Amino acid sequence: MTDEPTVQSNDFQMNRPTIISLLYLGSFLAGITTIIAIILAYVWNGEAHEGWEDSHYRYHIRTFWIGIAWTVVAIIGSIFTLGLAAFILFPLVAIWFAVRAIKSLLAAQKRAPVQNVESWIF
Repeated sequence: MTDEPTVQSNDFQMNRPTIISLLYLGSFLAGITTIIAIILAYVWNGEAHEGWEDSHYRYHIRTFWIGIAWTVVAIIGSIFTLGLAAFILFPLVAIWFAVRAIKSLLAAQKRAPVQNVESWIF
């Protein structure tokens, strides 16, 4: 384990948090990748890893569960508004999910921890 917070290379870093982020982003094409990503986040969080990865696993796990909560809110909102809320809420949840995945991806490329892990927004 190294304590070096950043990587000076311009190469794409295919580390575990990056893989999870890419699977989250891949869920826009095939939703099953989100399930694979959350399983990997839980498994890899339990294994030995570098210190900077710790925040990524917590961030990804929180992203999944908060995303589920926002989706339930969107479904309930759509039921009560006869589907009108779906035009606003579901795209907002998708954008929120993508922004969080990209935020983690960018930090993982620098081998740096994610900032504001406990945030419900970004």
